[in-house]
Amino acid sequence: MKIYDQLHRELVLENTPKRIISLVPSQTELLYDLGLEDSVVGITKFCVHPYHWKSTKKIVGGTKNIKLEKIKELQPDIILCNKEENTQEIVETLEKLFPVHVSDVKTIEESMEMIAQYGKIFKRNTEASKINQKIEFRLREFQSFVKDIPIQKVAYFIWRDPWMVAGKDTFINHLLHLCKFDNIYESLGRYPEVPIENIRKEGDPDIVMLSSEPYPFKEEHAFELGRHTHHAKTIFVDGEYFSWYGSRLVKAFDYFKTLHNSL
Repeated sequence: MKIYDQLHRELVLENTPKRIISLVPSQTELLYDLGLEDSVVGITKFCVHPYHWKSTKKIVGGTKNIKLEKIKELQPDIILCNKEENTQEIVETLEKLFPVHVSDVKTIEESMEMIAQYGKIFKRNTEASKINQKIEFRLREFQSFVKDIPIQKVAYFIWRDPWMVAGKDTFINHLLHLCKFDNIYESLGRYPEVPIENIRKEGDPDIVMLSSEPYPFKEEHAFELGRHTHHAKTIFVDGEYFSWYGSRLVKAFDYFKTLHNSL
């Protein structure tokens, strides 16, 4: 079987892969929802959904630091990577040994494309189609929900020391737009470092969002940021719903509704 990944790289698979390694947490969750539990042999230490896989699957390192010998021992039929989550060096190292599929997701449409590709690769077309249909339905429903909600300016923080935010060409930024949030740092790079003392000058947001991942923000960080804003409301948000693509999107829109209702 000849297929292409989202970087338009060609993969040749002799048979449907039966031994899968996933190096991307959101894609690991998708594999579970596609009914591939028995085929997944390796995951990263950051793959927290489904929870029980941490004890039943082999941990092969992190998303940026892999344990190559453990991967070799597992002899996977395919390894699933992502352009943003995994380094080019990791992909180049692994593809010399095993077939590697690389996703590249910055929009809901690209997420659905990836889901469809997995459906084809793993002979789970029906399951993949059902997930995509649910995403489409929930998306249309949510677009109707936010139709008359006024746009608010936001800053979405992902890290501290240095302070870093989500900027343009990111899946987070795409979902912020969908939620009627105008990202004040959209004109900067993908994940730029920003001086928080300039936040009012940079756009003076109505809302400051502190993501639950990858940095464990606490109340004192919200207070620290609050001293530099004019009258912004600082809230903690679930980073999985803003940054995980794949089947997580089925649940994300209900979370966004709840978030809006709490503002």
